[in-house]
Amino acid sequence: MNVSRLGGPTLSLFRIVIGLLFTLHGLSSVFGLFGGNPMTGKAVPLGTWPGWWAALIQLVCGVLVLVGLFSRPAALLASGSMAYAYFVVHQPDALLPLHNGGERAALFCWAFLLVAALGPGKWALDTLLARHRTASGSASAAELDSVPV
Repeated sequence: MNVSRLGGPTLSLFRIVIGLLFTLHGLSSVFGLFGGNPMTGKAVPLGTWPGWWAALIQLVCGVLVLVGLFSRPAALLASGSMAYAYFVVHQPDALLPLHNGGERAALFCWAFLLVAALGPGKWALDTLLARHRTASGSASAAELDSVPV
């Protein structure tokens, strides 16, 4: 079995699942869906720092990573927001994530850093757009070569 051919689809599925989970966190905090914000059970009040802004990042970056559009910058922003959440919210309570409740923040941080480093995989809008640009560029070059001078 050739395991190397599984890399693209596996990375895409990883990105899709992580993006979906992050999107659900954003939807629960911004709109109060799925039981609302884990702390209050309601939507975070509009513009509240840092909760509402973090929820907005979760929602927007989660959707972008989910569909694979601008996935590297979105994943990098999401990773940074989860690092911030871990070190500002969780880490002051205790050193280890197991003791400070920061497991999700740490896992999301590293998962998004992986997506930012490795890219979106084969099944992403970024990949589709890059293929389309390459095909358009090579067609334009071929048309220019066939024009008599």
